[in-house]
Amino acid sequence: MHFDKSPKEKPCCTLPTVKKLLEQKRRRETSSVPPSSSTASTSPVPPTAVTQLPEPSSEPFTCTGASSSYSNMAVGYEQWSSVPESTLSYYPSQPGPSYAAPFSHPMASEYSTQQQVQTFGDTMSQAYECPMPVADQSMATSWSLLGPSQTTQLSFGSSLDANKLEEARMMLRGMDYSRATGQDEDGDTILHIYTAKGLRECAFAAAERLRDLGRLDAKEHKGKTALLVAVTANQPEIVQDLLSFGTDINACDVKGQTALHLAAHYGFPGVLQAILSSRPAVNLEARNFEGMTPLHCAAISHSVTMKALFTSGLPDVNLQTKAAEKLNCVQMLLTAGASLLSQEIKSNKTLLHLAVKEGNIDLVRYLLRIPLPNMKDFVNMKAHGHTALHMAAGLHGNPHQEEILRLLLGRGADPSIRNLENDQPAHLLQSGPQGEQLKLMLKKRNASSRRRIVPLQDQE
Repeated sequence: MHFDKSPKEKPCCTLPTVKKLLEQKRRRETSSVPPSSSTASTSPVPPTAVTQLPEPSSEPFTCTGASSSYSNMAVGYEQWSSVPESTLSYYPSQPGPSYAAPFSHPMASEYSTQQQVQTFGDTMSQAYECPMPVADQSMATSWSLLGPSQTTQLSFGSSLDANKLEEARMMLRGMDYSRATGQDEDGDTILHIYTAKGLRECAFAAAERLRDLGRLDAKEHKGKTALLVAVTANQPEIVQDLLSFGTDINACDVKGQTALHLAAHYGFPGVLQAILSSRPAVNLEARNFEGMTPLHCAAISHSVTMKALFTSGLPDVNLQTKAAEKLNCVQMLLTAGASLLSQEIKSNKTLLHLAVKEGNIDLVRYLLRIPLPNMKDFVNMKAHGHTALHMAAGLHGNPHQEEILRLLLGRGADPSIRNLENDQPAHLLQSGPQGEQLKLMLKKRNASSRRRIVPLQDQE
């Protein structure tokens, strides 16, 4: 006897993961068609309308910390190779999903200053200002040195569409309870998914639901809350919405990255301002599991972009814009009160060590223009025995080596200081005519410094 075999019943849809949604977002943004300037006008779309995407290749997030061996990066200078910024990483990392928008995608630089939120028939007005007071008043004049293009006050916020918000609430009320409030096999909630897609009204409605259930800070399999997904997806308005609901601003993922770490790493000034507007709750000195603060992440990320810009060989407007945004993030963190003297846990490097080690002349210039009262002490701080001058002496082949040495010497760097191997900076210079010229410059400065400290009675 022959029996007809009915096909296995297939689900009407498959709920996509945050990883796949953000990969889809990157594909749209890097396509030839310019992306929409705003995601706030996107109509609420239930997750059932999103089809399953093929598994994309993973692009790991790499702002994890210092090298495991200081000897590998103390004073040596690695020649820059022509590779795109998207392939450069701080340090090796396990493969995993990346939520970062590509650096080539121009980020909106201005948002309106008021946000009108329609909530159950009542209008709630929220002004999102980020005054970011200067912690050290002696640094107050330094920010003007960046120029107007890099010191522009950022503001953001736009009105939620009341009709779309109500549609989103109705859709959630009609959704199966487990889908609306639970997590899938990757740990993603409906809020994670809406946030990754940039559906602000849907995310707002989902955040209301999960907040009432005490699950606003549910984490997916990489430890990211919806706030961390919003940061890495470059959604400043959703970031502010989630913060207004009371999400944990200092929550971290499996690598210890907080929202500040992620915003600083990817160079998103708008997102960074949204986070800093919640001060003093935000921890500016939070350490990831590699011992780095958000300021360290911002500095290293800026160096990555500057290296890509240098190796491109041709003017690249996108890279130039991204470099300016990342330098702006460094400035915003310092203005908000992040410590310039903070050192990495693993290697004890300060922001200056990080900039000098990578030959990042723009960041070195910027840091040395800050009018610190203790600039000489700052310049001569040691990282496992090496001062910034030692690291500059090791920049063999870097086109900015001589200028960095001169800048450091001009701000009080001491060429007589010895490292743990009893070497002075002059001992670490390259061989050949250029090395001899730089060695003579260091010796002259060393002799000049010795003359200045001769006791008065000896002069007499």
